[in-house]
Amino acid sequence: MPEPHLLDSPRRRPWPGLTPLPAHRVDAPPERVAVAVVGAGPAGLAVASALWHLGVDDVALFDAADRSCGRFFDRVDVLGQRVLRSPYEHHPGVEGYRDCELLDFARLHWGALTPVERREVRMAQAGHRSVVPLDVFEAFCGHVADVHGVAERTWRTVVRSVEPGPDGVRLRTDAGEVGARFVVLCLGEERRAAPEGWHGGYWDEQAPQDGSLVVVGAGLSAAHLLADAIAAGRQAHWVLRGEQERYQCADVNASFFRPEGRARFTGTPWERRLELMARHRRASVMFEFRPLLEAAEADGRLVVHRGADIEGVDHGKVRLAGGQVVAGDHVALALGTTPSIGAGLLPDAVVNAVDGWPDLDPATLSYSRAPRVFAVGAAACMALGPAARNIDGHRVATARVAGAVAAGLGARVGAP
Repeated sequence: MPEPHLLDSPRRRPWPGLTPLPAHRVDAPPERVAVAVVGAGPAGLAVASALWHLGVDDVALFDAADRSCGRFFDRVDVLGQRVLRSPYEHHPGVEGYRDCELLDFARLHWGALTPVERREVRMAQAGHRSVVPLDVFEAFCGHVADVHGVAERTWRTVVRSVEPGPDGVRLRTDAGEVGARFVVLCLGEERRAAPEGWHGGYWDEQAPQDGSLVVVGAGLSAAHLLADAIAAGRQAHWVLRGEQERYQCADVNASFFRPEGRARFTGTPWERRLELMARHRRASVMFEFRPLLEAAEADGRLVVHRGADIEGVDHGKVRLAGGQVVAGDHVALALGTTPSIGAGLLPDAVVNAVDGWPDLDPATLSYSRAPRVFAVGAAACMALGPAARNIDGHRVATARVAGAVAAGLGARVGAP
């Protein structure tokens, strides 16, 4: 069983000689570009880097955050998260090109790592599961952005709509209109909204740091909130709608990270894929949390309410079926996320959603009704399998999308 100390990597250590995550531009964006990328998180970073390798440099990224991957790191920092669930081989790199890998980057900065972190690097080199420090991943993302010229091509603005046409796509942003030949949506996921009438703070909001805490949810965000509260000496309650916690290494079955697993998924009927998605997108917690949470439950610092049918949440109280009330000074809702599929940006007829998933061409990940618009990230789950929402899935999706875009532009696809 992995031990809890693997979760305690240092955060915000200095990285001499390295460029931090670049700030986004605030001047007016170009009126026209070859490729517009909506979202500058890990997926957007991967897409821009892949296009750079393919000789496509007329690219503009648009993101509401103030820096590359800013939304991603702001969210995990709110949780106090210090390591990634994804191992060293999962990172916003480029498939098929000689580029610096995350594991290479960690080894190059060996002197900045703790003994525990160095052991995880050795585990990764030996082909075993490893835990990646958030600091290393953040510094690596800055390196990737710098090497591939992402900083000077990213604008801080909100994209309000994406309007496909026969010869191009028009984006309407807070900073002006932009025309593009192709658009890649790297929208990520949004927190799942609570049922109407539930009143509590969400997992990605800065919560009060004192008083007892009630956490509703069964995933990794819930585990981080609980671990932080327990470490601070606060009384914690964990409300689970399932009968038991689920501890596992990866967020989805490892087979879906391999080509044969993806082929098995995409080669099945739609209803079977829906069943697999429901099974493999269920909330789970990294194994490293298990000893910590079980010890806290054993000595009374944590009270776990399993199989709870929740009737309502009213600020500091969670009402369960049968009249039981779980009370605390604060309630945190960690209800998971839902994929952003382009709804609200693209016309509904283009998204053509079925069972909450967009209509994508599985070969290119373009929208079937708008072949100049592509999706990378969780929106591609029904085309790539549940690992599409993982950082490794971004790499696989990026290879397909960047190749299709470069071919459409007549770029040097396959060039070293």
